[in-house]
Amino acid sequence: MGAQFFQDFSPGDGDCSCLPLWNDSIMVSSKNVRVKSDTEQEDRKRMKILVINAGSSSLKYQLIDMTDESVIAKGNCERIGIDGKITHKTSAGKEVELEVPFPTHKEAFLKLMELLTSGDCAVIKDISEIDAVGHRVVHGGEKFFQSVVVTDEILEEIKGLSELAPLHNPANVQAIQACTEVVGKSVPQVVVFDTAFHQTMPAKAYISGMPYEYYEKYHVRKYGFHGTSHRFISSRLGELTGGLQGKKVVTCHLGNGSSISAIQDGKVMDTTMGFTPLDGIIMGTRSGQVDNSIVSYVAEKEGLSWSEMNNILNKKSGFLGISGVSSDARDLEAAAAQGNERAQLTLDKVVYQIRQFIGAYAAAMGGLDAVVFTGGIGENSASLRYNVCKDMEFLGLKVCQERCNNASRKEAKFSTDDSKVEAWVIPTNEELLIARDTKALVG
Repeated sequence: MGAQFFQDFSPGDGDCSCLPLWNDSIMVSSKNVRVKSDTEQEDRKRMKILVINAGSSSLKYQLIDMTDESVIAKGNCERIGIDGKITHKTSAGKEVELEVPFPTHKEAFLKLMELLTSGDCAVIKDISEIDAVGHRVVHGGEKFFQSVVVTDEILEEIKGLSELAPLHNPANVQAIQACTEVVGKSVPQVVVFDTAFHQTMPAKAYISGMPYEYYEKYHVRKYGFHGTSHRFISSRLGELTGGLQGKKVVTCHLGNGSSISAIQDGKVMDTTMGFTPLDGIIMGTRSGQVDNSIVSYVAEKEGLSWSEMNNILNKKSGFLGISGVSSDARDLEAAAAQGNERAQLTLDKVVYQIRQFIGAYAAAMGGLDAVVFTGGIGENSASLRYNVCKDMEFLGLKVCQERCNNASRKEAKFSTDDSKVEAWVIPTNEELLIARDTKALVG
């Protein structure tokens, strides 16, 4: 998707439009089978889709031309509900940054639409050129196995899942409602869930060790996150290697937030994030997996409330907490090179954990065919990738350090020619996947 410019089943329940399967001119959905006309196919190719990733105080966007899947414009509305700032960039290299009051998401939408359609940075003549809007939604719970078209009923379902993602789902709902107010109900909207791809996990992988009644009462279980990213890179691996059927793959999304997934025959068997994105390996400021008794022990010793401990686990731990230097892996690598022992310890810890999960997932799946790295760290840190993959010949994985060094920030295989297990870097593109799902549902 304009890579040079742009550098987290079963059918759904109810009468909602679930992701159809497209095969040339035949559209197959739960409601009908019909032959699409040549005009419809051409219109579908020319679609422009606005992709939205909304947070409680931010709204990132990309306008994608589905003719060639290129990014026409992208930007970020920040500090919503505080004061407001928007950064807007076009594929032609034009850029604008403005301080604008954003009391709510609606004002942010109005401004981004203004920039898309008028002034020096305009890329379309008016809003009518936007054929559909695709939204990232963090939590789909157990109900949503795939992307769906937004309806009033779907919106209520997403609201009902806010208890599972109190910082994210309400913001996603606000963004959808604000978008509807600005573009109108005639423009179809689609929601793509971070958790959906992981819904193929078997019960033995997602159930917790707590009494089963808490699962029944409160839906306490592993859900997993970064699903859109894991789905994109695993699908892309299939395109590059002749399909995913019969293959056992470990995908590593490594960034400020990180997760690792076991994927067999294109379906998730397990993943490291759990009930929340706190579980798994150490991350920028998140602790990853921790013995629960440590939490209560430290809270008692320090006189801390659960809210304070939760803040420590999510915002003061991980890279930052262990190193005392930074939450950014680049800063840790620089500090370690200067002899900072705690920075080196942090890097050693994360490499150790990634290796643990690759080995564990290979055992769980009964083999391994490929390991894929993506995300800010996975795509950019050659040293981390090499340290994770070296000395894994016992698993059938052999890597070339020179290839590894040359694989950053691009799609590349860095395993040796005689390696039984392939190692890849595949840059993720969650926005493109959201746009593709949107096109498939409303095209």
